[in-house]
Amino acid sequence: MDTSTQITDAPPPAQPPAVDKRAARGATRPGDRIFLGLSRGSGILLLVIMAAIAAFLTYRASLAISKDEGNFLTTFEWNTNAVPPVFGIAVLAFGTVVSSIIAMVIAVPIAVAIALFLTHYAPRRLSGPIGYVIDLLAAVPSIVYGLWGALILVPHMNGLFGWLNDYLGWTGVFSWEGGAPRSMLTVGILLAIMILPIITNVSREVFRQVPQMHEEAALALGATRWEVIRMSVLPFGRSGVISASMLGLGRALGETMAVATVLSPTFDIQASLLDPGGGTFAQNIASKFGEASVFGQDALIASGLVLFVITLLVNGAARAIIARRKEYSGANA
Repeated sequence: MDTSTQITDAPPPAQPPAVDKRAARGATRPGDRIFLGLSRGSGILLLVIMAAIAAFLTYRASLAISKDEGNFLTTFEWNTNAVPPVFGIAVLAFGTVVSSIIAMVIAVPIAVAIALFLTHYAPRRLSGPIGYVIDLLAAVPSIVYGLWGALILVPHMNGLFGWLNDYLGWTGVFSWEGGAPRSMLTVGILLAIMILPIITNVSREVFRQVPQMHEEAALALGATRWEVIRMSVLPFGRSGVISASMLGLGRALGETMAVATVLSPTFDIQASLLDPGGGTFAQNIASKFGEASVFGQDALIASGLVLFVITLLVNGAARAIIARRKEYSGANA
């Protein structure tokens, strides 16, 4: 057989489909163009608002810091009415970070465990009411948590503080001299209760999005229920749990009224988490803003700028962690 005839009679190669250049450039329909413009405008507006807030805080903070006779970052004092004024954020930064860390250490494991129980262990007739109660807890105002903490939580912390002092007091971190339990540990426990519903609800929804195929494949290989959770559910939901934790951390960092109601603030750093004292950025602003002079308000705004920067850094770190786990995102499932 003549091979040249075979080559000549072969059908021509298929041409790629024509691409609409207008569709490739973007939206073509009026509704799509309007939606694209609104979405883009909303994103730009958000950036403008954030920039405006940062500019306002920076300007007012610079007015106060320029007249501060102490070191703004390391001074253990807040006296804006003195001549010359002396104030610093060392105690506030320490209290904010420590109380938030305590809250996260307590809340995150419990929240993840509750979310796993509701999605993979509890029967539907039980998971529904529990989930409803958790949703209600997320809607409770901060001042209600603060009143409950001051009237119920604080009086019942003596037993826990005594136990920690008896068995862990030798560390110095949990030593207690018998004062009122209005300390950083109490604040951290209260914040943990407040952020628990947020982390639980988001984690629960993330765990529900795990592809059923992943779990069925693990079961088909002989995995137990815990092994399914460890190999399929937790890796898939890791980014979501991190996002949920950052949402809870954001509330813990900026919580105001609950902390102001429970804590006995002093401008010193206690070595023990059980001793009264310390303070946070939000609590200090709430307690001093009403009676502060114009210069005192600028000083409080300067402390608010530091809290603003800390929040941005925390969220940036969370985004960086999540970006490293793209292989477990829902889009790639």
